Amino acid sequence: MRRKEIEELFKEDVHELGERADRINREDGNLVTFVINRHINYTNICVARCPLCAFYRELGDKEAYFMSVEEVLEQVGDAVKMGATELHIVGSLNPAMNIEYFENIFTQIRMRFPKVCIKALTATEIYFLSQIEGMSVKEILLRLKDAGLQALPGGGAEILEDRIREIICPGKLKAGEWLRIMEIAHSIGLRSNATMLFGHIEQPADRATHLLKLQELQEKTGGFVSFIPLLFHPENTELGLHIRHKANPVDVLKTIAISRIVLRNFRSIRAYWVTLGTKLAQVALNYGANDLDGTLMGEKVTHAAGAKTPRTLTIANILALIRGANKIAAERDTFYNIIRVFTSPPPDSYPASSSYPAQVHHGVR
Repeated sequence: MRRKEIEELFKEDVHELGERADRINREDGNLVTFVINRHINYTNICVARCPLCAFYRELGDKEAYFMSVEEVLEQVGDAVKMGATELHIVGSLNPAMNIEYFENIFTQIRMRFPKVCIKALTATEIYFLSQIEGMSVKEILLRLKDAGLQALPGGGAEILEDRIREIICPGKLKAGEWLRIMEIAHSIGLRSNATMLFGHIEQPADRATHLLKLQELQEKTGGFVSFIPLLFHPENTELGLHIRHKANPVDVLKTIAISRIVLRNFRSIRAYWVTLGTKLAQVALNYGANDLDGTLMGEKVTHAAGAKTPRTLTIANILALIRGANKIAAERDTFYNIIRVFTSPPPDSYPASSSYPAQVHHGVR
């Protein structure tokens, strides 16, 4: 599909797009997946100072922090006790960090909690770390992989168009560098996700360019697992001073549906409930999304920008959302292997832990 064809999709009726996108998911089993995971943001000190970000703090600010290895491991331990199978570890561009810090964290996690998956550090953080250490990106990734890194999150992609990046995140790497780092990661056996931050100054043509670049890289490497359209939250950001209105629900649903139609070579299109809100995320499950992310357990970045959603969802919450969309709920791991399929209605409540009701179907998909 060409860029112009993708751009033209944004002019089509949202319900027709939704039906077309949902048909793809129905043909693939009509499953909606989720993972039991925890977000750990190891620092908020950042030299990039992106206009799109409300999370970062300057060194010396009273709210600035940089977690010790033991503080990170304490949060990991809590997450594992609650049944987490995935750790999503990201932070900021803090000059005080070094590769040994992450090697120590990953090695300790692997030793203490060998069954949990380490998904950590965006391409932006990897690039910054390579500059600090004077090492190539590949060297950084190989060392981190040896320490226990198993996958990369998809953050930092924003919009893969340098004209837009110069305005919304001028302190971050260029679009081509983000794609190059992902290609290197895939080449050494690290899988990754990809994101797109939309609903700010970009236009449908820019979203089309972004989707096309991801589609093309996926054709080349096959290393992407999930695509996450992230709705921009303007509150408390410098960029938000120039944004009068957030993207409306129709625009959001169109973007998710088009993502599913274009990115047929991605396993999953995610309805990231933190940015969408649980109600719109549920609707998105019939407009091309086939994943709800997970329990999260303490997300900070989007909430710093004004998100009013909970900081965590229980498994019962997630199952109710999926069932309410007339979809089949399935727990997955980081790489979208299906751990269990829930074939009966969930009970009224039970905790986000590894203890489940008996009415589940086990298997790997």
